[in-house]
Amino acid sequence: MARRIRMGRFLGGRDTTVFLLSLLLASSIWLIHNLSLNYSAQIQVPVAARCNVEGHAALSVNSTTVLARCRTSGFNLIRFRRSSGQKPLEVSFDPADMHPRGGDWFYVAGADLNRYVPQIFGDETKIEVLLTDTLAFRFPVENHKRVPVVPMCSVSYRPQYTGVGEIRMNPDSVTVYGEPFHLENIDRILTQAFTLEDISSSVHGSVPLEVRKGLRTSHTVVEYSLDVERYVEIRVSVPVVGRNVPADRTLLVYPPTAEVRLRCAFPMTAELEENLDFYVDYKVFAQSLTGRCLPDHDPLPPGVIDFAIRPEVFDCVERVR
Repeated sequence: MARRIRMGRFLGGRDTTVFLLSLLLASSIWLIHNLSLNYSAQIQVPVAARCNVEGHAALSVNSTTVLARCRTSGFNLIRFRRSSGQKPLEVSFDPADMHPRGGDWFYVAGADLNRYVPQIFGDETKIEVLLTDTLAFRFPVENHKRVPVVPMCSVSYRPQYTGVGEIRMNPDSVTVYGEPFHLENIDRILTQAFTLEDISSSVHGSVPLEVRKGLRTSHTVVEYSLDVERYVEIRVSVPVVGRNVPADRTLLVYPPTAEVRLRCAFPMTAELEENLDFYVDYKVFAQSLTGRCLPDHDPLPPGVIDFAIRPEVFDCVERVR
């Protein structure tokens, strides 16, 4: 009899454990189900702004609260409430949406704020009513200077193709931010090295900037473009004369002719020999110490991409009449 009682007690204890585990499992399923449902609630999110405002710090020194009535899951509601007292959410704003209010203060209007709702509340949250109209942020003035962008590019062309002009950068200059001792030796910003090989048509693309440690730039990536044309090469002999010479003087140029190698866009449409005028300006000669001068030229005919002249320097002699 005593043995049967002990066995009964054992079975009763196991049933209790199973019952408690079942109850816990059922409660968990019920909780997960209810948290998965969508609820309408008022949610507030503290926000700090990150924005490349010209001449100012990248991150606002203050934060502000975005308030909205939203429809989202119970899980998200718990997440929002847990994060409400934590570090503000950094939101990246377009400088075009950050309007000056005066001094270091800028604001984002409600109409523009709608574009940043996914960043602030997440894609799984549906906004029923956005209760915040305007966000105001303070961006302190920061040491900065404007410097040109210099492309670090190696270019090679297919035979009889060449670039027209230099590689264009957009933007061609950027604002650099940093401590004064970092900025004082900065006179340009280089792109990362890139290569354009065997090209036969105009090209464009984007390239990151090389930014030194301790500095920040208004742009991290710039766009480049280069016009490329097919050319034909023509060699012509042209006279080189003196120009703007006083009436009582004569300027003799040696040699009196030069060999000019022209690269012209294909097909060529102009009579080149009749439209090429190279000369030595008397003012340039008068300022020279040796009488050796570089020639100048009138505007080149349409279609001429570039040229090379031989010799590059001419000996000039002045005679008084």
